[in-house]
Amino acid sequence: MQPVTVRVPASTSNLGPGFDCLGVALRLYNFVTVSRHDTRPRDFLVRAAADLFFRRVKMKQFSFAISINGDVPVRRGLGGSATVRVGVLHGLNALAGSRLSREQIFELAAHLEGHPDNAAPAEFGGFNVGGTGAPQRFKVSSQLQFALLIPELEVATKDARRVLPARISHSHAVESSRGASVITAAFVSRHYENLRGAFVDYLHQPYRKKLVPFLDRVIRAGEQAGALGGFLSGSGSTIICVTLAHAEKVAAAMRRASRLTNARTIITTADNSGARIVTSHGLA
Repeated sequence: MQPVTVRVPASTSNLGPGFDCLGVALRLYNFVTVSRHDTRPRDFLVRAAADLFFRRVKMKQFSFAISINGDVPVRRGLGGSATVRVGVLHGLNALAGSRLSREQIFELAAHLEGHPDNAAPAEFGGFNVGGTGAPQRFKVSSQLQFALLIPELEVATKDARRVLPARISHSHAVESSRGASVITAAFVSRHYENLRGAFVDYLHQPYRKKLVPFLDRVIRAGEQAGALGGFLSGSGSTIICVTLAHAEKVAAAMRRASRLTNARTIITTADNSGARIVTSHGLA
């Protein structure tokens, strides 16, 4: 049987105050290739995804090999683990005769991730609002650009969770709820200019600044260069500013403000397709 290669987009989650529930797929990809082979992958993410898949379809496990290539950096808050999990699940599903739907694969990926904010955009593309059930997905216009500052600094999700407080004030909760609501309305209506000022967050970013100390000045520089606003992508260390114009100017300002010699910038737009199986003749 021929190998199956799955293209899975990176994603940015939280978008400031939308902690653990908002996410956008980005045109930055990993390619996960799965093939039947007399080996067993050792990677924990891969093995856990495979174990869950075979339990879900009630099928005897078969041996397989996997390779992962692409441009999504690990431990940078861009949904790298979600790309691997979604890719493995789709690859195994194809090799097993397509026993699960996309919705079912998403459910498995969200379970493995612990929350839907990266799993949903990785699977379905677009802007996603995750809840207890199926995510609500909306297409994102290519007019909205994302300027990414990607430092060499790695941030493990468990470390970024550890710095969060057990409680926050009622007023801060209200402000964050207001911002998340405005962000959602702006994406749904495509009135992206309303995103200006909406990314202020009190749920996680103030506490994660000790892990990414240049966060505030990078966002401020991006806004001064014309961005609508910025936020820490996921748990970091990537910082993203969104803009409707002058993306190159915004990215350059972010890099200067970081004062990092080894950071890189990427300008991209949203991916509206999500995970797709790639064939030698194109996209299937």
